[in-house]
Amino acid sequence: MQQTRDVTRPQPERKDILALWGGILFSALFTLLVWVLDFRLEPLRQTFLPDQGASWYFWKLPGPTFWTHFSAWFLYLAHQITIWGLIFYAQTRVKKYTAGLHPVNFWALGVNAVFVLLHLLQTHLFYDGLAQDVSIYSSQGSVIVLLVLVLVMENKRRGMFFGKKAPLKATIVDAVRKYHGYFFSWAVVYTFWYHPMETTSGHLLGTFYTLMLMLQGSLFLTRIHVNRYWTLAQELLVVIHGSIVALSNTNGLWPMFAFGFLGVFIVTQMHGLGWSRLTRWIVASLFSGWVIYVYSGRGWGKLNEIMRIPLIDYVLVFVLAGLVWLLVWIGQGIRKLQKS
Repeated sequence: MQQTRDVTRPQPERKDILALWGGILFSALFTLLVWVLDFRLEPLRQTFLPDQGASWYFWKLPGPTFWTHFSAWFLYLAHQITIWGLIFYAQTRVKKYTAGLHPVNFWALGVNAVFVLLHLLQTHLFYDGLAQDVSIYSSQGSVIVLLVLVLVMENKRRGMFFGKKAPLKATIVDAVRKYHGYFFSWAVVYTFWYHPMETTSGHLLGTFYTLMLMLQGSLFLTRIHVNRYWTLAQELLVVIHGSIVALSNTNGLWPMFAFGFLGVFIVTQMHGLGWSRLTRWIVASLFSGWVIYVYSGRGWGKLNEIMRIPLIDYVLVFVLAGLVWLLVWIGQGIRKLQKS
């Protein structure tokens, strides 16, 4: 395992850390509030249609109205467009990373907080999220693509396979770094408005997770935004969320999510932490020991489960890199035609 060191990223200062922990506290208290208000949604749940399979989203009204559709889509679009506008302003007017927060960061934090509260109100008045109109796979897929693009962006710093870089062109990585905020904000805000503010363990963890991602998105151009431990924590939250959702579904697939996402950590993510070779071998050995323990009882014929998520992720790395390269190539061609 080749060791990599992070020598390019400045460390966060007190102002950054206070903003981060304030956002985490808000997210935790808001998730608690969603849980406390659970009793108000119970009568609605008695009207839901029976579950119709993997592609069916259970938490939606059987008889939606104009206002249930309009409230979700209007507030989602208002939230999305406002955040995109703030990102554009930050990229074109602010540009520089700094210790502490820029004024635009306070605007982003405030806008997200307001729309988070509005979503809770919208759920209790109208209930339905965007799920009434779009596929469940669009929400799941947006977050998967987000996580894979993080792998692309971090390739230069931590590598892709045991500290070794994948052969990705610098123009591809630079393009993803420059424009990732627009896609990431769409993935997070869209997923946030896809679901009503429900209180199953999966929904509550999902709410907290999306709030963490919104917090990260609001702290653009600050040192905490690129802190390796904070960014990795967000990547690893998917291990907990995916595993607990699988456990609550009682489909027996929790090892696929737990070992699959942790496998990505072993192969890629832990190599950006500056750990010694010995530390990384110990962590990899603990992971292997857990796999052996679980599958000695689960059955070795199911061992392929742990490869599914890493295989999908790494194939998507190169598929998305190819798509980004194509977009860059088209953009360069258009600029050449404009100049000619």
